[in-house]
Amino acid sequence: MAKRVYFLVHGRVQGVGFRYYTQKKATATGITGWCRNTESEKVEGEAQGDESTIKQFLKDIDQGPSGSKVMKVDREERDVLEGESQFEVRR
Repeated sequence: MAKRVYFLVHGRVQGVGFRYYTQKKATATGITGWCRNTESEKVEGEAQGDESTIKQFLKDIDQGPSGSKVMKVDREERDVLEGESQFEVRR
């Protein structure tokens, strides 16, 4: 069953390749959605995929790439979107 989740990552997550790490993890597992930096030095996004894949994806972003320091990840369920085909990094 498809699931979509909004995430907001707190910590040292800008300037360390976090968005591209997130995109790589999503693309490798077939997750669609997006992520971007916020003005408050966090990374936010939405991810969509099957429930077990989303669960693993959230664990991956909670870990983050080397150089990052994730303090916490806020999550909120969203409605599934039809027709999305990739995971993109937004500016």
